[in-house]
Amino acid sequence: MTFLRRAVAAAGAALVLAAGGCTQEQNTVVPAGAVDEVGAVATDPALHAKLPEAVRTRGFLRLVTDASYAPMEYFAADGRTIIGFEPDLAAALGQVLGIRVEMVVGVFSTALDEVSAGTYDGVLASMTDTADRRDRADFVNYFSTGTSILVQRGNPNAITDLDDLCGHSVAAEKGTIQEAMLERTGKTCGSAPLTIVSLPTNADALMELRLGRVAAVLQDYPPAAYLTTDDRTSAFFELASDRQYEPGLFGIAVNRNNGALRDCLRDALQLLIDSGTYRELLLRWELTGSGVSKATVNGG
Repeated sequence: MTFLRRAVAAAGAALVLAAGGCTQEQNTVVPAGAVDEVGAVATDPALHAKLPEAVRTRGFLRLVTDASYAPMEYFAADGRTIIGFEPDLAAALGQVLGIRVEMVVGVFSTALDEVSAGTYDGVLASMTDTADRRDRADFVNYFSTGTSILVQRGNPNAITDLDDLCGHSVAAEKGTIQEAMLERTGKTCGSAPLTIVSLPTNADALMELRLGRVAAVLQDYPPAAYLTTDDRTSAFFELASDRQYEPGLFGIAVNRNNGALRDCLRDALQLLIDSGTYRELLLRWELTGSGVSKATVNGG
């Protein structure tokens, strides 16, 4: 079993950042897993040799993310180090592949375009693998979850289901499946229209909810549950219900023309699953309910 050590600095991470209290300059580069260390993960020489030559030459992968989604990825107390399940997973994948992995702060709604343009090697930002997105990228699937409705503590608008969003303003991060879900819901609202507030980051959406400017926020279940149970944010947020809407797979998005990198990431993930390291990371971040048993590509 792999030994994993969680550094003291991670335990003191300021969750208020995830609730919209801070912003971070785009294109800031930090090493994945810089606070939460992944130890004793063996490099696989055969997989390293299969990496694209350009990646082996420069010695690192660069993945774009939006670090406002605790416990998946968020800023530590220093305001610049990205911690969470996905940075730890990235660090472990890098160790298997024998390269460094960097997380770059970017804009979620344009992340796939940046990968297509070659600016980044991939997206690791809790991005759901959908048929529409597969037109622009391949996805190495590593996580499974659905969407939740997050409301203010006390649920002042008595929202329990998607239908209850009609007649209210509801926020979501721009470019997400939650934004698309709100668009579909709005078409059924009739005389009580749904106002969609699309914002650049999840942190922006949460701030709107905390200030009462919107009645709810749609986001994936793990970050929503995290906010409602952590001592630093539970006074402000609660789940409208335990239901998870439209469950799907998260994937590391890579350029469709970069099959070698895609397959190396898939095989490295499978080694982490087989070794038990992947499960240890899920346990560390209390995400075992969303783990996958097999590394797949495009849901297959």
